[in-house]
Amino acid sequence: MQRALIRFHQWEIAACLVLGRLQRVQPSHAVFIAASRLGDGILWYALWIALLLVQGISAIPALLHMAVVGLGGTALYAAIKHGTQRLRPYEAEPRVALGTRALDRYSFPSGHTLHAVSFTILATTYYPALTGWLIPVAMLIAASRVVLGLHYPTDVAAGAAIGALLTWGSFALPFFVGAL
Repeated sequence: MQRALIRFHQWEIAACLVLGRLQRVQPSHAVFIAASRLGDGILWYALWIALLLVQGISAIPALLHMAVVGLGGTALYAAIKHGTQRLRPYEAEPRVALGTRALDRYSFPSGHTLHAVSFTILATTYYPALTGWLIPVAMLIAASRVVLGLHYPTDVAAGAAIGALLTWGSFALPFFVGAL
């Protein structure tokens, strides 16, 4: 079992190194940094403001849903990060280049990806017309985390899975049942 874990870790480092090469190519480095920064919350706050401006008061149920899931996701990923304390790839392997600053200490799971998946599912459920641009943006945010040396592929996969499960589960909460 130990050998399998070591091999898997080596595979993850190799993936980080290969994807990290995109940092050396312009304009891709700038695109991944921009995606990462948008995933800090800027994109989601801008989306909420835009929905309020365009949809008015009818956007309130969707925005409340996003706020509840966002707060739950933040609490959940913070607890998991504190519990696992997985070092970020650039800290664990000197060959992995850091492309931008980290917002917190640990790597597992990716909070950016968790929120990108959560908010994309919610926004496209309430407003299907947003699907065509939100899904590619969410994928770019997730990819940026590995490219920039901040996360391993499994951090991103776990963030996506947690975000999706949390969001789909939120539709069972009494407040949101029938909100659509």
